[in-house]
Amino acid sequence: MEEPEVLTDLDVASTDKYVMKKLPEVTLAFWIMKIAATTLGETAGDLFSQTLKLGYFLTTIALFLLFVVTLVVQLNSKRYNPLFYWTVILSTSMAGTTMSDFMNRDASEKYLSNGATSLGWGPQGLGLGYPAGAAILISILIVIFAVWKFTGMTFVIRDITTFRGEALFWSAILVSNTLGTSMGDFLSDSSGLGYLGGALVVSALLAVLLLLMRVPVVPNVLLFWIAFVLTRPLGATAGDFLTKPSAKGGLDLGTVGSSAVLLSVLLGLMCYAHMQERGNAVPGGKVVARNS
Repeated sequence: MEEPEVLTDLDVASTDKYVMKKLPEVTLAFWIMKIAATTLGETAGDLFSQTLKLGYFLTTIALFLLFVVTLVVQLNSKRYNPLFYWTVILSTSMAGTTMSDFMNRDASEKYLSNGATSLGWGPQGLGLGYPAGAAILISILIVIFAVWKFTGMTFVIRDITTFRGEALFWSAILVSNTLGTSMGDFLSDSSGLGYLGGALVVSALLAVLLLLMRVPVVPNVLLFWIAFVLTRPLGATAGDFLTKPSAKGGLDLGTVGSSAVLLSVLLGLMCYAHMQERGNAVPGGKVVARNS
């Protein structure tokens, strides 16, 4: 067994093997927290827009501004902070939920409950439908990745250390979470699969991606971004399953109760990630960036 490498302040300061860490390692815990955050984003987004009847338009504006605030905090952080990072993920999930709803839905009875004829102030929704909305979001995501590729910066999130690289990363996250919401709503509402069926389809696709990780010719970075998009509809269908009434195939737990439980789970995972990060930290807040 190899002896663990002992790091000194001089090692950390002098060698180019070490970089400032602003984003987390992609581990099993990362994906569990991602699904928890996206599921909470679904229930919290619905809580503001539907339960509190603020509507898709006002809620989208409010949650997008929340995303901007949390992003500024994350971008100004000097090192990876699990609380900052996962708060931005959560804000993109909530904003993505209402952005998707505003794009794809309208004021028809299909999307309004309890006999309501309107939902909040302003436009009720653009009514583009899930296929058109998904096509627009996919196009935007392709443009972001094209710009990202043109800049020559890495797609590997653990190696992103510049302001511009992180800004592109978070732009892709926001659009991918919005796209994932559209996919989840389409699978659960329009495809006829229902919440459980939609979750099973997404889970099967994620299992395929897991198998493809063993195929050398398939880039792991590509698999990561596909998985990142797909975990959003998994969270969306799970959120709908928790909150929607029994008549629609849900557990009818409501947006308030479901959001409270999911928030507790996510905060617990954040605390665990923070303790793990403190245990792995070296002087200066830097981490090993070895090439395998």
